[in-house]
Amino acid sequence: MTDKSQKTALIIGATGGIGGAVTRALAARGWNIRALNRNPKAAAKAHAALGPVEWVKGDAMNPADVIAAAQGVDLIFHGANPPGYRNWKGLALPMLESTIAAAKVSGAMIAFPGTVYNFGPDAGAFIAEEAPQNPKTRKGRIRVQMENRLREAAQEGTRVLIVRAGDFLGGLSGSNWFAAAVVKPGRKLRRIVYPGKPDAGHDWAYLPDLGETFAQLVERRDDLAPFERFHFEGFWFERGIDLAHATRRAAGNEKLPIRRLPWWAILLASPFVEMFREMLEMRYLWQRPLRLDNAKLVAFLGEEPRTPVETALRDSLIELGCIKHPQVKALAASRKNAATA
Repeated sequence: MTDKSQKTALIIGATGGIGGAVTRALAARGWNIRALNRNPKAAAKAHAALGPVEWVKGDAMNPADVIAAAQGVDLIFHGANPPGYRNWKGLALPMLESTIAAAKVSGAMIAFPGTVYNFGPDAGAFIAEEAPQNPKTRKGRIRVQMENRLREAAQEGTRVLIVRAGDFLGGLSGSNWFAAAVVKPGRKLRRIVYPGKPDAGHDWAYLPDLGETFAQLVERRDDLAPFERFHFEGFWFERGIDLAHATRRAAGNEKLPIRRLPWWAILLASPFVEMFREMLEMRYLWQRPLRLDNAKLVAFLGEEPRTPVETALRDSLIELGCIKHPQVKALAASRKNAATA
């Protein structure tokens, strides 16, 4: 039973990276958190670290399930993505329609994480919220359709907040480039793989900072327009390869080798692996700079939430099991010294 004096948020995709980050940020502000999952018991057990979450059984593809779960909520955070980059056309828009239907019934605001997939080469290298959206990829066109559908929902009376960000790092989800390509989760960090051109700039969004940004904006929802978009800059590396150098420093080993991602192997395997086909489609984002202009966000909030980059990278590596927590290492060293004394 939730406390009716508190605000309640329904999180669609709480077990994912951005959904989990928003869950933690809102819970820290005293929000009641409700989360939709097809297997609530398993989700509660596997994601106990999210804190006191009311897990509700349901499928994001089923509007009736989402409508039932959204009863009495003030906010619906739509963080659901097709798993493993698969079947975007068949899943992404129907899941969003379920959320829109639930928001219309409950009167809740929709918060949605946007991406840079929307933008084609004509948008330039430094992109503000109103830059033209003329993507050259199938996934980009789907993301534009999703934002256009949300704009329509806002015109019909549902309040919408979109925060666009670059590639994610942080959190336990493996569905981001940092976990899927740069490092190997669960394995000791022995090398760093960089997917892009070394000199092409790249934007990274640390999920706890992005979750905090969503929470701060939602807390000021009365000051927002019915349809509002913000750009989150995060960590901008003027030379993309500097992410790899910063990761070495965060790991405490600047001699770690830096390798290039073998795109040729992904190309060869792509006819048989759908995720590789999706990765190839987005390769252009690693070949040219694309930086999000956060001037509007900074003007509204005063500053963008930002953890020091090496702290964020170190914490991400610890979460992914690539390096040990400094306290664990210190304890192991002390035990070794005691044993040999």
